[in-house]
Amino acid sequence: MTSDQNLMLYTKLAGFRLVVLANRFGCDSDFSRELHDRLVEGLDAAIARVQMMMALERLVLTGEDEFAEFRLEGENEIFGRYAINLLDDLKIDFDTHEYRINGGGWINALSADDSGVEVQFPTLVGLTDEKLGPLASIIEDITLETGMPVHAVRAV
Repeated sequence: MTSDQNLMLYTKLAGFRLVVLANRFGCDSDFSRELHDRLVEGLDAAIARVQMMMALERLVLTGEDEFAEFRLEGENEIFGRYAINLLDDLKIDFDTHEYRINGGGWINALSADDSGVEVQFPTLVGLTDEKLGPLASIIEDITLETGMPVHAVRAV
């Protein structure tokens, strides 16, 4: 990304952060407030990454840090895979047949009885727009405007 693109991305993310904070005042449940808070945290993390990339761009331009270009390349790659998870994050290791939810301990998905061996991984189910309320349109706008996915899913 160029510095102009990063500045535009920073501006969009900061704007969405303000929209989410303003929208939080209309929340009628703890669950809705928690979703808003998690989205703000995710946007804060994304903003911090963009600020880091902008700082590295300055170092590359001034030549003050000989490794800045490599670090910038790494930050760009990491940011390209960045996503905001509002609820559950599921990691599956198909080699060991284990999974973990939200960074917790690994759980074995294998079960065996006299009928054989079965592997059952949880699946992710997205929250409906009704459950998300007005946050649904904000999430859609964030993804459309920034290309950054926002996931609101539960592991079942």
